This record gives sequence, C-alpha cells and structure tokens, in this order.
Amino acid sequence: MTCVFERDLNRFVFWKIGKEYALRPGARHQRILEIISQGGHVDVETLSAEFAVSPATVRRDLAALGERGALLRVYRGARRMTSASYEPPFPARAVINASAKAKIAETVNAMLEDRQTVILDAGTTGVAIAERLVERDLTICTPSLRVANALLPSSSIRLMVTGGIVRPHEQSLVGPSAISIFESYHFDVYVMTVSALDAVNGLTEWNIEDAAIKRAALASAGRIIVACDSSKFGQTAFARICGIDAVDDIVTDDNLETSTKLTFDALSADLVVAS
Repeated sequence: MTCVFERDLNRFVFWKIGKEYALRPGARHQRILEIISQGGHVDVETLSAEFAVSPATVRRDLAALGERGALLRVYRGARRMTSASYEPPFPARAVINASAKAKIAETVNAMLEDRQTVILDAGTTGVAIAERLVERDLTICTPSLRVANALLPSSSIRLMVTGGIVRPHEQSLVGPSAISIFESYHFDVYVMTVSALDAVNGLTEWNIEDAAIKRAALASAGRIIVACDSSKFGQTAFARICGIDAVDDIVTDDNLETSTKLTFDALSADLVVAS
C-alpha cells in the first residue's frame, strides 16, 4: 500500500494509491460545514461514501457539530439552522469556505492604498483580511478584538479599537460607545463583512447590535467595500444594514453561480471576483 500525507489549508489528508481514503475529523467537520452552508442539508450515507468512513463515524461528526451549535441534527442527517437571527459560532464559521475567504482577503488587500484610513469589520472574513494587512502602512479602526489581535504584531499599522461592550463569543464591540467613534471621524474606506446579501433585501446581519455598528461605520466612510463569500449570496438575515446601492464594491470568490453573478452585475455596485 502506497500512502502519503498532503498538507492543505492546515488540514492533513490521507491518500491511498492516489485516491482519497479518509480525512481527519477536523477536515471532515470543515467539509460538512461547507456542504451544509451551500446546500442547506447533508445526509449520513452520502457523507460516508465521500469520506470513506463508516456511517457511525459520520453520525459522531454530526453530533459533535450539533453540540457546537453549527448545525441541526435531523433524521438520517443534518441541516442548516433556518432562523434569520441565528448566528453560528465563530469557530464553526471560521472553517467554512476558508480558501475563498483567503482569496477575498488578498483581493481586498490589493484594493487598499497605503496611508489610507480604514474601518475593518468583525467576523471571520474580517480576521482573514487583517492577517493580510499586517505589513501595510494603514490606519485601521475595528470593532473586533479578534481583528485587533491579528493586527497587534504589526509595527506599521496605526490601530484604533472602538469602545463598547464585548459580545463574549464573537468578541465584537457593540453599543453607544462603539457607535460614537464613527461619529467623530471620517474614514477613507470601510471594509464591511455581512451575514447575508440579497439583490432585493440588501445587506443583512444576524445580530441587531452588530448591524447598528455597521450602519454607523457606513455613514462615516467615503468608499464601501463589502467582503462576502459566495455562500452568503441570495440569503437574508434578521437585521438590515443597507441596500446594494449604498456600497461601491462587492468582493467575492469565484464559486458564485453564473445567474447570481449576472444579477449583481446589473446593480450599481461593482462585483469583484477574487480568483
């Protein structure tokens, strides 16, 4: 038997004679979350065949993800949480479409100019972008402790963190103190992340407090860049942020369906596909 280990996005994949044989649990969990984010549901038998593991192993994977609040267990499988106000846990979201978020981050990095003043949003995509900006000459204001932590090692970033109340698991800052900083400054660019994006319903957020922060940031910036992976297109979350006409650019990945791309190409915002 010929076996090799291949490293891919910090995951280890086990191969047997050129064919994928089994993924480690963390890699299986990531793939399950990616499938459910795109299709809305998964079933045990299909996953068992894809991963070359037993149905019992898949059921344990789904149980573990269900305990983390990342999905809802149903008969013979699992499905995505359907509530528009349900916010999946940050660790679960961080592994969904990680490669797409990395491409988006690189594209956003290329769109920013040195010495600009930038608002960088919370969320998993915001953290991915922050990790690409550590060597840039920028003033960055963020309502996210996770984003701030990613930028702390930089000697060239002038880092501003909003005040406010910390949302414990998300580690975003909300409330009147967080909003007030955006009333005191004018920024060149706002890099906004969103929970969902729809041609009719616009940009929406799971959490009403985060949505209030985004609306305040929106009003204080000259250019609005939305960073959003393709799985969030055509979705609507609970709290409205703004319409599509309020933003300048939407950066997404190349997994966007052709029909969706044509719809957004016809709107006022420029659609930028990260390759």
